[in-house]
Amino acid sequence: MIAGAVYVAATVLVAALAAWPIYASTAFLLAAGVGALVGAGIAVLALVRRWGGWIVAALLVVAFALLSVPLAVPSRLTGPVEMLQGLAEAFAGVVVGWKDLVTVDLPVGAYRNLLVPALVIFLVGTTVTLLLAWREDRWANASVVVGLGMVSFGLFFGRTAVSSALVLGPVTLAAPVETLVGVCALGSALMWLAWRARDERVAALQRATSASGVRMSRRPSGADRRRAALGAGMLTVALVAAVAVVPWAARGADRQVLRTAAGPELEIAAAVSPLSDYRMLFSDARADDVLFTVSGDALPERVRVATLDGYDGEIFRPGGDGSRFVRVPSVRDAGEGAAIDVEVEIADLGGIWMPTAGSLARVDFEGDRASALADSFYYDVTAGAGVQTADGGLAAGDRYRLRGVEPAVADLASIGEPGGDPGGVLPPDNLAAWVDEHAVGTGGTALDGLVRLLRERGYLSHALDEGEQTPVWRAGLAGYVFQPSASGHSLARIDTLFSRLLERESDPRAVASDNFVAAVGDDEQFSVAVALVARELGFASRVVVGARLTSSDPGLTTCEAGTCRAKDLAAWAEVLSDDGRWIAVDATPQWEQSPSLEVTEQRDPENVTEVRPDTVEEVVPPEPVQEDSARDAPDDDAAGIDLAWLWPILRVGGIVLLVLAVVLGPFVAVLAAKASRRRGRRTASDPVEKIAGGWEEYVDAGVDAGHPAPRELTRSELAATFGTPSGEQLAATADRAVFAREQTTADDAAEFWRIVDDERRRLVGERGFRRRFVAALSLRSFVRLIAPRPARSRSPRSVERGKRRPAAGGRTTT
Repeated sequence: MIAGAVYVAATVLVAALAAWPIYASTAFLLAAGVGALVGAGIAVLALVRRWGGWIVAALLVVAFALLSVPLAVPSRLTGPVEMLQGLAEAFAGVVVGWKDLVTVDLPVGAYRNLLVPALVIFLVGTTVTLLLAWREDRWANASVVVGLGMVSFGLFFGRTAVSSALVLGPVTLAAPVETLVGVCALGSALMWLAWRARDERVAALQRATSASGVRMSRRPSGADRRRAALGAGMLTVALVAAVAVVPWAARGADRQVLRTAAGPELEIAAAVSPLSDYRMLFSDARADDVLFTVSGDALPERVRVATLDGYDGEIFRPGGDGSRFVRVPSVRDAGEGAAIDVEVEIADLGGIWMPTAGSLARVDFEGDRASALADSFYYDVTAGAGVQTADGGLAAGDRYRLRGVEPAVADLASIGEPGGDPGGVLPPDNLAAWVDEHAVGTGGTALDGLVRLLRERGYLSHALDEGEQTPVWRAGLAGYVFQPSASGHSLARIDTLFSRLLERESDPRAVASDNFVAAVGDDEQFSVAVALVARELGFASRVVVGARLTSSDPGLTTCEAGTCRAKDLAAWAEVLSDDGRWIAVDATPQWEQSPSLEVTEQRDPENVTEVRPDTVEEVVPPEPVQEDSARDAPDDDAAGIDLAWLWPILRVGGIVLLVLAVVLGPFVAVLAAKASRRRGRRTASDPVEKIAGGWEEYVDAGVDAGHPAPRELTRSELAATFGTPSGEQLAATADRAVFAREQTTADDAAEFWRIVDDERRRLVGERGFRRRFVAALSLRSFVRLIAPRPARSRSPRSVERGKRRPAAGGRTTT
């Protein structure tokens, strides 16, 4: 009992360590500790009073009902009515708490009823593991399965990223916390199973000693040493694979846990990108509509509606690399910055994109839909954006309070050079040519200069046609001269924008008039253009759709008194600095200086056309302008063989083979150990030893097939117990070889092994496929009580199997 209790205590500690990143709260330690102690108490009572499973289950339900509110739903300890609601939430959490747990950002702390799964794991798991560990039959080994299940709770419901690498001088250990949890769980389970096997073997020896009166030696035999060496070797290989090989092979790979597949990905994928709908906000029917209002004592500079970090060459949308929307616990660490505390009320915004500000610490929903909104709010920490999926998204009248921080604004020109490849589709050729021509300096300095130049040579326009009346969006633009512009932000559209800039810059009349304005569009095109320019310089970038509440730039639109209308929405780019901060980069072009019309208004030359007979010929359509691939496609002949695809295949194949080796390694090791043992016995140089080894192989086959092999039986009696056709012949031949060594020849040994092979096949083949498979992998023959091979010594410790010890008078009985 003590050994079982020690194993369960170690399992509880390892399980708590594995689950700590999920909660990271003292409330979790209290729930896990009290749950484990109460579970242990129930197990002790059930053992002492010999209670059945139904009584234990009833006790667990009662214990859960008493402990759930104070330990798992402590926020409901404010009154009798609240406690009843908390009890209902706790029992509901037994069913739905597991799903909710994988949709909330970590750590969850004591948020809502998410401590319920932890209480269930440590209360029920401790009870069941202890009751199994204290059994004396084979069911005791099932305690390892339950114990590993407790540890798996923290691993499966935990973080999507492993812990930071531990550097010890020249040695770097990847995923140290997860490795420690795995090693401790595996080590404690193997030690417990090894102790049980040894305890059962000692108990069997004691029973045999009591029955036969023969005193057994306490000195370890050769078989004991071989078993210990085999176990130590297998444990060493497993630990080396877990500590060194597996983290090395899987470094950089995504950690797949249950929360990896949870979230509003389907709703986000089905929603239209806000940047695609941006131009519609400036129509006369929509421009003056109030979308939302923001109020508070300390208003942030910007309100973020959506962060778009994925670009396929056609549309910017959410869901790029590293994007992860999860539910937010009651309070999260927002980092450093100026405090934000604002109220947001939705008017005519609609959709799933939810306005947020800064780095979110807490959100509190109000109104009739508060509970539904809280359950359907998801937040992406990396993007700083939120989505709302309750009943199709936000509705007029929805209100919530945002609390968080607004990080300090960094100067774009002061950031250093980027590191690494920003990834994504390559910018179009004309953009790359424009950047090469105008980039001055490096890093943020070069990017800041290019953005300023692009805004100066761009011109604001929200439509293709001005219409008969002045558009609403032009009401505040005094002296504005309308210029048409097409919507869309594909690579083709951006390429056209920069091609016009290059054409204008090469026109001598532009130099004479000092008017290089040629790119016409709005935030939709220019935010994407800035993001692609940043990627051309090596910066990671993304596009944000939102609104500015304040701005020091008079050329930028802002929400008046926190009331954000459709025409106030803007789009800007964000660039990742070398210190890991995202810096907002405004991209709205100027509107004071109109593009020169000298080029665009030139009439095509009138040339005399020769009249020719009508002919019909096939017209090959031109190549599309869209450029989603690299700018300079290398010559296939000059490029040589591209083996870049080979490393991912080898890497994945190596990981798969390594996993198969770890999973199948113990089984292969058992089969190899048996084959090596059989070969050693068969190839013995002495014919007597060869026959004795053949008899041992016959007995091992019977033991692995499930037959008992008591020590006190002679060879003939043991053969009769096995019941094989040639068993008696093998016993007689083995006895004759032992007692008449001089008459045993090599031919006798070869014939003996031929019969042994036939008998082994009969012992294994007398059962079905499943029994044959179990017998092949059985370890019973390695831990049976009789020594595996007779020694040459005549001492009492080396008496051959099947030969009784000398009686008091010195006579030997066979």
